Amino acid sequence: MREHIVSPKIYYTIFIALTVLTVVTWSVAKLDLGKMNAVVAMTIAVIKATLVVLYFMHVRYSSRLTWVFVGAGFFWLAIMVALTLSDYMTRGWLTIAQ
Repeated sequence: MREHIVSPKIYYTIFIALTVLTVVTWSVAKLDLGKMNAVVAMTIAVIKATLVVLYFMHVRYSSRLTWVFVGAGFFWLAIMVALTLSDYMTRGWLTIAQ
């Protein structure tokens, strides 16, 4: 099996990017963006998770089969989030008669 050697420079760059994004997340949390707070926070979280998966979990240089399983994992996560949100968003539809 052939392995790709990742230079320490890339690891340091990704570490700095993750640190900067963490500070940005903290800074945005202090701002009042209304309903956009959650959207901005989730966008930053997705970017950070993508960096971690691609570089620290070595998916970027892995085989296509690994990419398929990572994609399947994200697809399953999307299904779970959709089901959870569909339950949460429809809770107010039914009213209980007293």
